[in-house]
Amino acid sequence: MKLIVNVDKNWAIGNSGKLLFPLSQDMKFFKSHTINNIIVMGRKTLDSFPGGKPLANRTNIVLSRNPSFEREGVTVCNNGGELALLLRDVTEDVYVIGGESLYRDLLPFCDTAYVTKVDAKAETADAFMVNLDESPDWVISEESDIMEEKGLKFKFVTYTRNI
Repeated sequence: MKLIVNVDKNWAIGNSGKLLFPLSQDMKFFKSHTINNIIVMGRKTLDSFPGGKPLANRTNIVLSRNPSFEREGVTVCNNGGELALLLRDVTEDVYVIGGESLYRDLLPFCDTAYVTKVDAKAETADAFMVNLDESPDWVISEESDIMEEKGLKFKFVTYTRNI
């Protein structure tokens, strides 16, 4: 599994169900990685999409503890065991796309993390990603040049599990 996330300097990822720094170059990066692949998310992440609808041209899987949760166009798993069974024979790449608890729960099963690091601190944030820079389990394997959009500097950083 892979993980893809946009973080600020404090590894904050969101506030009130919204991205902290929506950047068009980051959205293109996200799409280029996830298109025609499988994305795994929590229900709140799905709800944050326009109209609460799944993303096109991807297999959308929602991990929800609510056994009665349903949404057109998504496959629902109620626990990690169900997710593991569902994914055991897939050939597509699988991307964990949020939110906070799902990143935390599925990080041990990921071998790659694509992190858009924004060189700014959010004024308010209520969701955070594990700081991979502080984890001996992860190393930076690739880093883009610094880019700028909407007055914000950022870069794409690829982390790989230090096995």
